Amino acid sequence: MRILAGDIGGTKTICALFSVETGPHVPLVEAIFPSAQYDSLETILRIFMARHPATVTAACFGVAGPVVEGRAEITNLPWVIETERIGAALGGATVSLINDVKAVAQAVPFLEPTDVATLNQGEPVSGGAVGVIAPGTGLGEAFLTWDQGRYRAHPSEGGHASFAATTPTEAALLTYLLEQHHHVSYERVCSGMGLPNLYAYFRDRVFPQETPAVAMQLASAGDPTPIIVSAALDPLEPCPICVAAVECFLGILGSETGNLALKILATGGVYLGGGLPPRLLPQLRGERFLTAMRNKGRFRDLLARVPVHVILNPKTGLFGAAAYAMLSIGK
Repeated sequence: MRILAGDIGGTKTICALFSVETGPHVPLVEAIFPSAQYDSLETILRIFMARHPATVTAACFGVAGPVVEGRAEITNLPWVIETERIGAALGGATVSLINDVKAVAQAVPFLEPTDVATLNQGEPVSGGAVGVIAPGTGLGEAFLTWDQGRYRAHPSEGGHASFAATTPTEAALLTYLLEQHHHVSYERVCSGMGLPNLYAYFRDRVFPQETPAVAMQLASAGDPTPIIVSAALDPLEPCPICVAAVECFLGILGSETGNLALKILATGGVYLGGGLPPRLLPQLRGERFLTAMRNKGRFRDLLARVPVHVILNPKTGLFGAAAYAMLSIGK
């Protein structure tokens, strides 16, 4: 029994075949396609299946964007994906579309020790709810609950909840951003698109001048976030503004991780996904992140018992899509 899974993004689309017998962590074959070079997902699937013929029982695709009634539009791609069209292209297979962070969440029960780095061992409760927070380009959040002997993933748009300052610096940051925006979400300050906002605040309101080399790079950068992170982590001459921005980011991420853990009572643990946490793993192991996460008054001790892990495996979303497809057929 073959399962087709895909992880679809604006830059690349990963497709893989899985066997129900070996589970969602062991792809039989997989291929990566540059998304922009194709006019639709159906075109990619025709090529993939021609190379790897198989009878597909079920398929699932994790997509960067909201899914409404089996239909999704992909961020940064002129694609519209519909389950009915994909099912027809696959000979009548059961097809599911899920948000990419929900796909990451669905993979959590199948992750192996080498797929994660542990920040806090904690005291996991069997069957306890599990949270996933994923600062990548945006800020994704999802969670899992124990249901009839297995974990099931649920989507969330928690990253768009209103940012709440917890320190004088964060309060000043919030005031600064409210001068420019009607609403300041956690995504605006705790993501790849949010990190430049932190840099701008420290540049405009705190530090007397920028590091010239960094300012020059930022002026011509399409995506300033990698530059800010690299300059903050420079072992020889770290940029002070970039260091401050990353430190602020760690505190905000910690605070929102604690918020998520409280909202779902994540006694099963919290997992950090997305592209930024693996890049900042040494910094996440410092005091700033966990201290901010646990700074919840009377619930400090409870949060100290919540396990916290960073997801390292970049294929986690693909594994989650495969797991979801298997769940759709009761396997």
